[in-house]
Amino acid sequence: MVTATSSLSGGTRWRATMRTALTVAGSDSGGGAGIQADLKSFAAAGVHGTSVVTCVTAQNTRSVDSIYAIPVAEIRKQLRSVLGDFHVRAAKTGMLYSADIVRTVADVLRRTTFPLVVDPVMVATVGASLETHDFRDALVEHLLPRATLVTPNRREAERLSGMRIRTADDAERAGRAIRKLGPDAVLVKGGHIAGTLVDVFVDARHSQRFFGYRHDKNLHGAGCTLAASATARLALGDSLLQAVESARRRVASGFLSSYRAGRGVEIINSHVVPDRYAIWLAVTEAAPRFARAIPLELVPEVGINIGFALPGASTPDDVCALRGRIVRIGDRLEPIGPAAFGASTHVARIILTAIRFHPGCRSAVNLKYRKKNARRLRSTRLVLASFDRAAEPKGVSTMEWGTERAIVEAGTIPDVVYDEGAVGKEAMMRVLGTDPVDVLRKVRRIGRALTA
Repeated sequence: MVTATSSLSGGTRWRATMRTALTVAGSDSGGGAGIQADLKSFAAAGVHGTSVVTCVTAQNTRSVDSIYAIPVAEIRKQLRSVLGDFHVRAAKTGMLYSADIVRTVADVLRRTTFPLVVDPVMVATVGASLETHDFRDALVEHLLPRATLVTPNRREAERLSGMRIRTADDAERAGRAIRKLGPDAVLVKGGHIAGTLVDVFVDARHSQRFFGYRHDKNLHGAGCTLAASATARLALGDSLLQAVESARRRVASGFLSSYRAGRGVEIINSHVVPDRYAIWLAVTEAAPRFARAIPLELVPEVGINIGFALPGASTPDDVCALRGRIVRIGDRLEPIGPAAFGASTHVARIILTAIRFHPGCRSAVNLKYRKKNARRLRSTRLVLASFDRAAEPKGVSTMEWGTERAIVEAGTIPDVVYDEGAVGKEAMMRVLGTDPVDVLRKVRRIGRALTA
C-alpha cells in the first residue's frame, strides 16, 4: 500500500508503508561506526535506512589514517536526492567534520520538520580528532537550534558547554547549558565519567538520570549506535523519552555481544536482537531474589545457578547464567559474579534439553535434593520427575541424558527433575520454568512446603 504525501520541493511523492530514517555521517572503512553502524542499527529496529556520506575515512579498530571530506555540493545533492523521494520520519547527524559541511546540512534540513538527533562527533574511539578548528562554533550556531536531541559524551559536552564535567551533577549542569543553545533536549552520556554509569537527560521540563551497568571495555561505534537507535525509534513514532530508553537498551545489548574483528578495540554489536539484553537483565535481577527465597538446606555443595535461554537457543552460548553462582556465606546466600551468556554449560544443558521438548521451557535453577523432603515436595502439587544415575550410559552428559529421560517418562515437561545422586555425585533437583520469574515462583512454593 502507498499513499501520497508532500515532498521537500512542494510536489507529490509516494510514501511506502515501511518507515524511513536518514543518517548524515562519515563512512568508517572498518565497518564499526559511522554510516555503517547507523544503517545496521536502523535495520535492527525494522526501519529502512537512507544515508548521506559527509566524509570518507581510512580507519580501522586501531587508528584513523586519513579523512577525505566530500565536497559540500555533493553533500547537498545527496540530501536533496534522499529528501526528494523518501518520506523521512527522523534523521541523525554524526561526523560532519567542518563548518562548511555543518552549514550545508543545516541549510537543507532547515526546511524539514522531522525529529533530528545530533551526535556531535569530535573524537574517534581510538583518540583521533574528527573535526576542524571551526566545527564547534558552526555546530552551535547552525545545527543545534534545529536538533530534537543532542547526544554528547563527556568530552563533547565539555566542548559545547564550556564546563568541566567530573560527576553526574556536572553533567546535568552542562546538559542545561547545552539546551540553552537551542536543542529540545540533551542526553549527556556517562560512559567517560568515573563512578556509577549515569546518562543524564535534560529537556525544557525536567532532568532525568538513567543508571546502567558499566562494562569494563571501550567499544568502537557505541555512540553511533545510541544516536541511530534513538533516531529509528523516533521514526517509528516513539516519544523522545521512549526513544532514549529503547536506544540505551540496544546499546546495553550491543555491549553484551560485542566482538573483536580487528587487532584493536572491540566493536559494538549494533544489529543485535533486543532479546539478549532482556535475558541478561532478567537473570541479573532474579539472582538476589533467588538468594533470599531459597532455604539454606537446599544449597548444594557446588552452589546454585540460574539460567535463562534466548528464544530458539541451540548452544550453551545462547543461555545466560551466573559466572560465580549463588553460594552460602555464613547464614545467608549471595550471588557471586555477573550474569553472562555461556557462563554455565551445566544449567545450559538442562535448559537446552527441555527446549527440545517444549520451546517455552527456557529457564532452570539447580537445588540440593534431600530424600527426607520427598513427601513435602509432593505436597506442592508441582509435577515431579526423576532419573536414576545408575542407569546412565557411559560417555553421555548426565544433564542431557537425565533431563531427557525424566521428561520422556513423565510424558510432559515437569516442574522439578530430581535424582538421588551416586558415589561422588550430589543428589540434586532442577526446577524448570518459562523464565526466572516462573522458576522463582516454584522455588518459593517448595520453600513454603519445606518450612511448613
